[in-house]
Amino acid sequence: MRYHRFGMRSFALLPCAVLACALSAAGPVPVVFDTDMGNDIDDALALAVLHALQSRAECRLIAVTLTKDNRWAAPYVSLLNTFYGKREIPVGVVRNGKTPKDSPMIQIPCQRRKADGSPLYPRAIEDGARAPDAVAVLRRALAGEKDASVVVVQVGFSTNLARLLDSPPDAASPLSGRELVKRKVRLLSAMAGRFPTGPPEYNVQTDIPAARKVFGEWPGEIVASGWEVGAAILYPARSIEEDFRYVENHPVADAYRAYKKMPYDRPVWDLTSALYAVRPDRGYFSLSPPGRIRVDDQGVTAFEAAAGGTHRYLIVDAVQKARTLAALETLASQPPGAMR
Repeated sequence: MRYHRFGMRSFALLPCAVLACALSAAGPVPVVFDTDMGNDIDDALALAVLHALQSRAECRLIAVTLTKDNRWAAPYVSLLNTFYGKREIPVGVVRNGKTPKDSPMIQIPCQRRKADGSPLYPRAIEDGARAPDAVAVLRRALAGEKDASVVVVQVGFSTNLARLLDSPPDAASPLSGRELVKRKVRLLSAMAGRFPTGPPEYNVQTDIPAARKVFGEWPGEIVASGWEVGAAILYPARSIEEDFRYVENHPVADAYRAYKKMPYDRPVWDLTSALYAVRPDRGYFSLSPPGRIRVDDQGVTAFEAAAGGTHRYLIVDAVQKARTLAALETLASQPPGAMR
């Protein structure tokens, strides 16, 4: 077990019962989910996983922020949060983002109606253009949490986090963005790159300047789940067809069907970062040695091992693949409130 991911080296020699009590006393992990919801279906599945972990009191979603600049992204996230009984979770949107194109996976569930004309899936946000700015939501969310407590799950582009680092003091906090991150965030779990190196990966390549800024200036630990990890594990269409039938209309299953003609299996890219963020010590993945991830001007990521480095990347073997997929299927398809 890698207790150092949470600064808990001193716990390594404690009896298991004492360690379990210490972890339980810490309470659910406060999580920010930063996503390009609408560009791929794994974002929706990852948010479902986080809601399941929240219902198990393992995490607490304090904000969802969007790097897809499309009017349907925020309403879809809002209806998903509402479906899972968490309508109140703040949702922030990017302005002048990189991917404004419409996406059936988010638009179709938002446009579905009941016989009386009301939305099939209720939500707090009807138009993303009226949702608050992502950086403002991030600053408020971080300012309201204990120091060194928040885990940020970034499964889209680095746009919002790069802007957060550059943000000035405001009504939410007298700290600059970089100072706020340094004080409040204990881990950035990011789906980004290919490791130890490889061709440019989509999340990095879409906003290269932002990715270079985040990997170059983030004042804390980063664990990256590279393209190769998610691509090695396929979420099965069978689960969508069978495990989500506990309700007649399910917004995740609807999105999955709208994204691509069924049946199809899809890599679990974003789900891996969400799972590791909340359950880093369950053995789903191994970690690289510490070091530094660098992004070049073409969006290529490269890892260089270095003692004292604050970056690592996930590694998954054949045994871990099976365990990880089993956990992801269970969590992604868990009914709302099932563990309360």
